[in-house]
Amino acid sequence: MTGDNGMTAGGIAAVADGRAGREGNSSARRHRQIAARRLVAEALGTAWLLAIVVGSGIMAERLAGGNVAVALLGNTLATGAGLVVLISILGPISGAHFNPVVTLVMARRGELPAGEAAAFVAVQVAGAIAGVWLAHLMFELPVIEISSKLRAGPAQALAEAVATAGLILTILGGVRHRPDGVPMLVGLYITAAYWFTASTSFANPAVTLARALTDSFAGIAPASVPGFLLGQAAGAVLGALLGHFLFDDEAT
Repeated sequence: MTGDNGMTAGGIAAVADGRAGREGNSSARRHRQIAARRLVAEALGTAWLLAIVVGSGIMAERLAGGNVAVALLGNTLATGAGLVVLISILGPISGAHFNPVVTLVMARRGELPAGEAAAFVAVQVAGAIAGVWLAHLMFELPVIEISSKLRAGPAQALAEAVATAGLILTILGGVRHRPDGVPMLVGLYITAAYWFTASTSFANPAVTLARALTDSFAGIAPASVPGFLLGQAAGAVLGALLGHFLFDDEAT
């Protein structure tokens, strides 16, 4: 059969197939581009966060004249403010997790595929280490360091569990009730948790691992890392369970 323009039915089908193929290729490229953009946002955001945490700690310690409270205050304000900015600008791209336990909680809730969650965790850890090295370069310190600052003991692990549970609750509650306010809520929570927890609220495995690589104000000795990671894991589970009970059931 031939149409009015002389094209056969087979020709029409071939054109349609070609168009569908081009659209499929374009869709696949777009999907890869979005996935790459999300990974870059997580890596960049985590790197910037660690540059803020470590860099502000170095600056605060140098300027505080030995007053640890003043140094901690400077470190706190910079970190809280930086989080608000980073989550605001990168949240629409990747969700601005910057934190493996946040990523794993979101994956467990079905909001992130397992493969992408694993990729998020990998770039978060890599970005965190890069951020520490960047801070060292800015302050003319050796790029490679190992922290000697011990933060050991059950109280420190408990503090990390409390800090991490509170962070997860803040995020889940914010997403449920005030999604536009999540950047400010997280920044304010971390600012507060710096001061009400004995550990100064790391609440982040990528941050913890990377801060073992700086012998500065923000560092943590490698021997103290396992206790922090254990506390963070327990806090993440507790926060996720409480968040489900408080927020998910309310929505049903």
